[in-house]
Amino acid sequence: MPEPAFSQHPTHGEAPPGDPRIFHHSFPATAMAVRDALRSALARFIRVMTEEEAGTLELILAEVLNNIVEHSYHDSAKGHVTLSIVRDKRGLSCSVSDDGIALPPSCFCPDARANCDRPDPESLPEGGFGWFLIRDLATDLGYHRHEGRNLFAFRLPIAPLHERRSN
Repeated sequence: MPEPAFSQHPTHGEAPPGDPRIFHHSFPATAMAVRDALRSALARFIRVMTEEEAGTLELILAEVLNNIVEHSYHDSAKGHVTLSIVRDKRGLSCSVSDDGIALPPSCFCPDARANCDRPDPESLPEGGFGWFLIRDLATDLGYHRHEGRNLFAFRLPIAPLHERRSN
C-alpha cells in the first residue's frame, strides 16, 4: 500500500523510540504549519545538540521553510512541504521538498562562497539576506528541480555523539 502523501504528524522512521536519528514531516504550506514543523524538528534532536547548534538549525530551517511558504506558494496555503532530517556521523542532513515555483537561480549559487559576493545588508529588500545566512551556516548545499518538485538539501555539521558523551 502506498504511503500517504500528507501527514500532519511527524514520523520517525525505523529508529527506536528514544533514538533521535530520523525526522520526517509533511505539512501544508502555511506559516502556522512551519512553526509546528520547526518545534517538532527541534524537539526530535534537542538531546543531541548544543543550544547554539539548535539555534542555528532553527534559523536555517525557518529561513528555508518561510521562503517556501511566502515565495514558492505566494502565501496561498495550497501546497505541501516535506522536511526530512537524518542524524549521522557528520551532523544533520536536511532536505526540504515542495511543489511550488522553482527557486530562482539568483537565490542559490552552487559555489556561493567563491562566486557570490556578500551584499551590504542595508542595500537588500526586507528579508533579502536569508540566503546568505543559509550559505554561511550550512554546508553541502544542493538544489534540484525535477518533474515540478523542488528539492533543497544541506548539512548542519554538529559534533558526533560519542564526543559529546566523553566531555
